[in-house]
Amino acid sequence: MAVLVMQAWAVPMAAQAADKLVVGVAIPTATHSFTSGIVWWANQAKTELEKAHPGVKIIVKTAATAPEQANQLQDMLTVNKINTLVIFPIESASLTQPVAQVKNKGVYVTVVDRGLTNTQAQDAYIAGDNTAFGKLPAEYLAKSLNGKGNIVVLRGMPTTLDNERFDAFNAVMKGHPEIKILDAKYGNWNRDDAFKVMQDYLTRFKQIDAVWAADDDMAIGVQKAIAQAKRTDIKQVFGGAGAKGAVKKIMDGSDPQVVANVSYSPKFMYDAIKLTTEARLKGEKLPANTIIPSVLITRENAKQFYFPKSPF
Repeated sequence: MAVLVMQAWAVPMAAQAADKLVVGVAIPTATHSFTSGIVWWANQAKTELEKAHPGVKIIVKTAATAPEQANQLQDMLTVNKINTLVIFPIESASLTQPVAQVKNKGVYVTVVDRGLTNTQAQDAYIAGDNTAFGKLPAEYLAKSLNGKGNIVVLRGMPTTLDNERFDAFNAVMKGHPEIKILDAKYGNWNRDDAFKVMQDYLTRFKQIDAVWAADDDMAIGVQKAIAQAKRTDIKQVFGGAGAKGAVKKIMDGSDPQVVANVSYSPKFMYDAIKLTTEARLKGEKLPANTIIPSVLITRENAKQFYFPKSPF
């Protein structure tokens, strides 16, 4: 009987200790396949961590716009009483001040993927290798075009990570003066927006040799516009992030326009939540920066990056 009493006493004490950790997770709404992956992995982390640490509370909130996400941060602070935040900012500049306000209240902040414009507003940053995300496609396209040709670019959204990618792409292309970047516009990591941008490019430019779409959803919109216009000049559409549909095409060799990609898995959302939660439970801090490598995906290694059960 004494043992039972001790167990009954010990469990509430453990729960009480863990109850001190309330983790807010702020992420974009699942508007396309990559953010669907972000949401899926975030909820995987919530389920696993709350099961492993019964007293820990993880609150996952999704937002469609930057103002909505900023409001959610205030709600999580005042209503949910979070003391830890893991945020995938919808935009960099407009979320920097709202995140800084949360940190100034004593909340530990991990920023994921889309960096803030002021790193003082965060404790830790976790992301894929955005420099490689731009560098690897540029090197691949430059080689496949034999150093000559016209390229159009579809950027993501105005964020620090998009700047890193585009700057890395341009840095490579400066070494290939006979490759001309005709234009670079934001496609918002969205296939419909990318379709419209590509329609504009196709109207304005009579010769396009390759497209860097910088996202696999945007690449789908780009290819739809090319097919609709019945253009045959475009030899390659290089997307990005290793969506399962794109990787399958590379594995099968079923689409002559899609022959390579670059890895950037949304699983880093799961990793960020898990690393942050476990560090906080131990009273520790994460490194200031954790960068997950990006790898060139070709037919030779595509099987390693194909995850058919994932939403992305």
